Amino acid sequence: MINSLLRNRNCDMSDLKFVLIAVLVLAAACSSPQKNERASETSETQENERTTEVAKTTGDPLVGEKIFNQYCVVCHMKDGAGVPGLNPPLIKTEWVNGDKTQLIKIVLNGSQGGQYPVNGETYNGVMTPHNFLSDEEIAGVLTYVRSNFENDSGPVTPEEVAKVRSAGGK
Repeated sequence: MINSLLRNRNCDMSDLKFVLIAVLVLAAACSSPQKNERASETSETQENERTTEVAKTTGDPLVGEKIFNQYCVVCHMKDGAGVPGLNPPLIKTEWVNGDKTQLIKIVLNGSQGGQYPVNGETYNGVMTPHNFLSDEEIAGVLTYVRSNFENDSGPVTPEEVAKVRSAGGK
């Protein structure tokens, strides 16, 4: 195509610029991104394996932050403030800082739009069950929530999650 444009005396510089841009775009699309994606996927997989290993012994808040950002931030917001009337805040609430068993049950079973009073406001949003998460991941995310968003509560352990899960989450 470039040769035919060069042989054609009627072509102008805009034709050549167009062809050059097209060639550069194609070259960029066909080169390194696939390698970068594979390297990124491998790196992310290795990081997931490392963080899961660390979480097996404690409710690791670093693992918890990652889980929070993946599953919880959409409804409870990055700052833990929630959505008024729909998704409750995680900031200084009795649900977060109170009974760990109740908090574990909420994560395992979700909530189906009941009336939940939180800091003087009623929430009736639906939370999907997150029972697909491992005991380590649930312990991590709950430890993260209980130690952030102006909360200062103790960790949740994988053993505590396993105990609630083995009781059928009830």
